[in-house]
Amino acid sequence: MSSVGTAAVITSGCKHHFMSAKVVPLPPNSSSETTDFLRRMASMVSGRNGEMLLRAARLIESLAQRAMTAERLYHQQQEENTRHVELREAAQLASDAMVSQIEALRAQLAEVTAAAATERAAFDAERDKLFGLMQHAESHIGKLTTELDSLRASVDAFNETAVSVPIEVLRLARTQFDCLSSGFARKGDVISQAMSEIGGFAIDQALTAKKPADKA
Repeated sequence: MSSVGTAAVITSGCKHHFMSAKVVPLPPNSSSETTDFLRRMASMVSGRNGEMLLRAARLIESLAQRAMTAERLYHQQQEENTRHVELREAAQLASDAMVSQIEALRAQLAEVTAAAATERAAFDAERDKLFGLMQHAESHIGKLTTELDSLRASVDAFNETAVSVPIEVLRLARTQFDCLSSGFARKGDVISQAMSEIGGFAIDQALTAKKPADKA
């Protein structure tokens, strides 16, 4: 019911107490003017009707206060909802960005892992190859050592049983050993080259030993 209707009902109800009371139309949507009007009417009316007018004024003020509070709370709730929506959208954007970064990091990790696996496989293959070469070299060195020991034993036996040989013959044999060593080196025959060099070394020792004997 509007403030004008309320005033009209109250005025008609108390007509026998105050016949000269006049209904004054209130401006719409103005609780303060309505309560002021009711209080003025209450001051002009005595008894129960005056109390009812004051009670109506207090009720309108209370309702107006509640309406203002409700409207304020409504606006606060609207602002809170808007803020929550903005925060939710920002959180969603941050989550999407984080998911993208995680996927990119996973892709990079997969690439690094694959590259590391490839490098590891290449390293293992190279290590196995070097290990095989090392074993081959050790075996070859063992064979050469055996051959050298055998040649040294032969040279020592030759020195013990050798007869006097002219220096010219020894020098000719030394030249032949040098030629053989050079030929074996060109062919890559390391063992034969080593044997030729050992033979030449033995002849050098024989020549060295013969020089003091010739002088004597």
